[in-house]
Order: sequence, then C-alpha cells, then structure tokens
Amino acid sequence: MAFSITRRAFTAGAALLAAGAGAGRAFAQQAFFRIGTGGTSGTYYPIGGLIANAISATGPNGVQGLVATAVSSNGSVANINAIQSGASESGFSQSDVAFWAHSGTGLYEGKGKVEDLRLIATLYPETLHVVARADAGIKSIADLKGKRVSIDEPGSGTIVDARIVLGAFGITEKDISPEHLKPGPSGEKMRDGALDAFFFVGGFPAGAITELAASTPITLIPVEGPEVDKLLGEYKFFSANTVPAETYKGVPEIKTLAVAAQWVTSAKQPDDLVYNITKSLYSEGTRKALDAGHAKGKQITLENAITGAGIPFHAGAEKFYKEAGVLK
Repeated sequence: MAFSITRRAFTAGAALLAAGAGAGRAFAQQAFFRIGTGGTSGTYYPIGGLIANAISATGPNGVQGLVATAVSSNGSVANINAIQSGASESGFSQSDVAFWAHSGTGLYEGKGKVEDLRLIATLYPETLHVVARADAGIKSIADLKGKRVSIDEPGSGTIVDARIVLGAFGITEKDISPEHLKPGPSGEKMRDGALDAFFFVGGFPAGAITELAASTPITLIPVEGPEVDKLLGEYKFFSANTVPAETYKGVPEIKTLAVAAQWVTSAKQPDDLVYNITKSLYSEGTRKALDAGHAKGKQITLENAITGAGIPFHAGAEKFYKEAGVLK
C-alpha cells in the first residue's frame, strides 16, 4: 500500500519548519499526525485536506506544534491497516469496515481483531453510488449481469459494499466483467465507452462523478426493493439514503443506501493530543473552513460526531465530547 502526501499538507509542514532560527528545535517538539483518506477523485481526500489544514498549527484554531497531513490511500481497509501497523496515525473509514475490524467479524473474519482501533468522530453519511452510462440499458442492480462494472480497488470500503449489494441480488463477480478502479479512472473508461457502470461509496457530490456527468450522459442506479429491505435488516450499519435530483447533471432523485464516514485512530495515540485535535475539529475556525470547503463539510457537526459509533471512542475524544455535553 502506498501513501502520498498532498501538496497542501506538505505546504503546511514546510511553513512550520521554516519559521525562524529556532526551526530545528521546533521540529523536535512537533507532533506529526497523518490522516489516511482515499483516492484523489473521491470525497475523503478533499475533506481530509480541509481538516488537516484546519487542525495544523498554521490553521484556524489549530493545535500548537501539530503538523497534520492528508494522505491519499486505497481507502477504509488500507487506512485501518496503516493505523494497525503504525504507518499512519489516523485515517477515514466507513463505519461498517471499522466495526468489522474492531470485532474481527465480516471482512476481518479469521484475520484477528484490530482491538486498538478507536473513534475520533463520525463525520457524515457516505452514499452508495452505482453510476452507469445512460445508454448502457441498466435500470436496476439486476441489470448489471453481463456488464463491465468497476467495484473499486482491493483495500477500499466500496469493494466490500459492492459485493454485499451484488450478492443481495444473486450476482457474483463471475456474473460481471469486473474492473478494480477508483472513480476517476472509472469515469475515464466510461467516457471512452469501455465501462458500463461503477460503484463508489462516498459523500455527494463526488468530484469525479460531477466531472463525468458534465461531459457524458449518466444515470444513478437505484438500490431499493425487497432484496435491499432484507439487506437493511441484516446489516445494521446500512441506512436508507436519497440522492436529490440534479446533484449530478441530468440525474433525477434516486433511492440508495449509506454508511457513515468515520475518523479513526489507535488507542496508542496520546490522550492529550487526540483531545486537542478533537477540540480543534469543532472550533469556530474549522467550522468556517468546512462550511466553505465542501458540501459534506457542513455535515461534520458536534451533534453528528457521536452517532453510529460502532467502536469505542479514543479516550481523548471521549473526554472532549463529555465536556461538550454530547456524550454522557
């Protein structure tokens, strides 16, 4: 798994390191806090950049001495693996993947529990997008049989949920021509007529889908019906969700599913550090940056922070939420 530091994160760190003749001493006192996000064309990446900028010492109401960096990755599973191995201090994950990892069930059955995984905050709903070319003749999940479909890269949360949804309709990867691409490359292949549909789990509007819809007629496939009703009963981390009309050009309102986007870390991270990071996340300056920076930023609120936890809170985050009166 490869991580790459964003230009935005590098700039924040460089600004701190260049500050005055005492830069060498300051470096020794700084805390570096990586945030594993996802592919650059998804929602995790820009949200991670906004948060990293806001909570870094150079950001609005940032944490003193902190250099936070947003890091691109393969997504939820990859981020949790990086936290477990010590390759990253924190990362974003779908709530279902975080639950499976901590409990050693589902995707993590037989792989052992990630017992040190801890929650910093629930961020916003992540919507299951099933994007298809408008001329591909796909009106339902069942119509994906025999089609060229990207289910995302191994290590992502999307691939897990894509397999669950396909399975609910009796479809396996043998029934489709599977590709393993992020939304950006999927959109490029769809524009070229080399792909019929792709799955993506993330907050809307997703940049890659917005860009695709601006140049190519697309549709979103509804994820509903008795198969989905049964699935909702079986997998409690799913919830019903709606994508409003014209979220993407020419696409009407559709019913689908959602999980929660969560910011997770390790219990090994210092309590004071995570407390200050959590406090900074809900500061007035960060609020302004999130509201202005991305549509999903508006949903990162103190009230939503403790919803659908699924795994234990980090002690530092828990202390802040209790002081803020949102957690007993």
